[in-house]
Amino acid sequence: MEDDSMQARMKNPALITPGAMEALQALAKATEQGGVPRETLGLLHLRTSQINGCSVCVDMDFRFRKPNEINERLFAVAAWKDAPYFTDAERAALALTEAVTRLSDRPDPVPDEVWNEAARHYNEPQLASLILWIAMTNVWNRLNVATKQVAGEWAKSEEAKEWREKQIAAD
Repeated sequence: MEDDSMQARMKNPALITPGAMEALQALAKATEQGGVPRETLGLLHLRTSQINGCSVCVDMDFRFRKPNEINERLFAVAAWKDAPYFTDAERAALALTEAVTRLSDRPDPVPDEVWNEAARHYNEPQLASLILWIAMTNVWNRLNVATKQVAGEWAKSEEAKEWREKQIAAD
């Protein structure tokens, strides 16, 4: 059910500040080239967005999911520790995602146990991509949540259509 009273406080800052959107998109593109499967990056984006309460990004993860991604995995990502749908490498990446997203939740924000498990499955360039992807998703979440962007609104825009066409062409 849609709430027609929902309104963003302002346009997304990345669309207002000259060069910001292009810089974020360039970072995303570079990060996608780091050797981590796109499906894994998608799971990390969704989990980060769930933790941060970013309805825009959660909505986008379902609207623009990869064709080969199965619904069970998307539905279960919030409970990934107890769901059978994820590989050991994906579990390590999801644990790293939770630690990096919740930095203030514990004295040792990213424990060696979490880091070492991720490093067991990913080489240094892949770890760099994971960290950048998680950080970038946190940036998007903070931009959207702080300005109360409305889920589904951006997806209807011309900018979204152009972005989606570029994504499809790249696949």
